[in-house]
Amino acid sequence: MQTPHRHDRILAFLQEAGALKDTLRSAHTRAGRPESVAEHSWSLCLLVLLLEPEMDGIDALKLMRLCLIHDLGEAISGDVPATEQRSEDGKTDRERADVATLTASLPDDLRTAIRDLWEEYEAGETPEARLAKGFDKLETMLQHVAGKQVPDFDYLWNLGYGRDRTDATPLLTDLRARVDALTRAAAAGS
Repeated sequence: MQTPHRHDRILAFLQEAGALKDTLRSAHTRAGRPESVAEHSWSLCLLVLLLEPEMDGIDALKLMRLCLIHDLGEAISGDVPATEQRSEDGKTDRERADVATLTASLPDDLRTAIRDLWEEYEAGETPEARLAKGFDKLETMLQHVAGKQVPDFDYLWNLGYGRDRTDATPLLTDLRARVDALTRAAAAGS
């Protein structure tokens, strides 16, 4: 049996990964509809693009790649809202398995590259991965204040959310202070 052409394998992967467009998160858009994981990843990458000039010594392309694939496994198992995540919930193992399943049909070089990026993000040890994790938290918080959330949304919960990730660098700390101010204003107006 002949192996499918490289491009056919890439196109098939893209169709499967496209499930992220239909995988919903707990945040809402400005119009009030649930945000998709794909929209979150796009916004996260846009944030990196805008802040790239302020990140000396950072491999911006690697950071962008980490942000692009960080939630890839959610195409299979979906998103678990931060308020419902627990350290013992098996999320990491489940997402690792989902990324393996999703990338199984890719050519070896691409499968290895994506899985390695996901593992780097998950470990959070490189400068790029630490930034990706911090930006991920900040983008989520920013969506909470930019979007039209449900009436009983607890904005103030965000003030403690991801603090360990957003205090990792001076850039993240500055952005965190600004997003916290927007969070407080949203809570006061709700």
